[in-house]
Amino acid sequence: MHIPTYHKKKGWQRFFLGFFAGGIVAYCILMFMHGAMYERLYEKNYTLSSQVKELEDLYDSLLQDQKDENEEHKKQMTVETIEITIMNADELKLDRLITHQLTEMIKQEIKYIIGKDITIISESDQLLLSAIENKAFSIDDFSYYFKVEKITISQTVKLQIIAKASN
Repeated sequence: MHIPTYHKKKGWQRFFLGFFAGGIVAYCILMFMHGAMYERLYEKNYTLSSQVKELEDLYDSLLQDQKDENEEHKKQMTVETIEITIMNADELKLDRLITHQLTEMIKQEIKYIIGKDITIISESDQLLLSAIENKAFSIDDFSYYFKVEKITISQTVKLQIIAKASN
């Protein structure tokens, strides 16, 4: 069996030349499309990374502004804690547990002032006093009424109160 010689026939020579030239042209087109695609992707990546950098700078700036605003807000001084002292606890023979329960009840009654601006609290101090003085606090079948003797309004609201017990 003899394999025909295709390299001598003109038709086959043109086919192989066209196949080879088409392969080269297709490879060139593929490389051009590949390069153009990656150029667009690189440009898009660069644009997006610059936008991310810009947004991060904006975020850092806004975060710094918020911290500055929080510091200014803290400078306005707000009420942070409440301290209550019962002046006549020894006279009424109140033990530490009852004293602690009474102070916690009073703190629960006026807990709304925590976080408020000191100027607002000082303007409405009569409301604060009436909230304490007009309410009876009951523990173990005893009702306790309080009269505010001294009030100090600062970051820590200090109340010195006098208790009255009734059955």
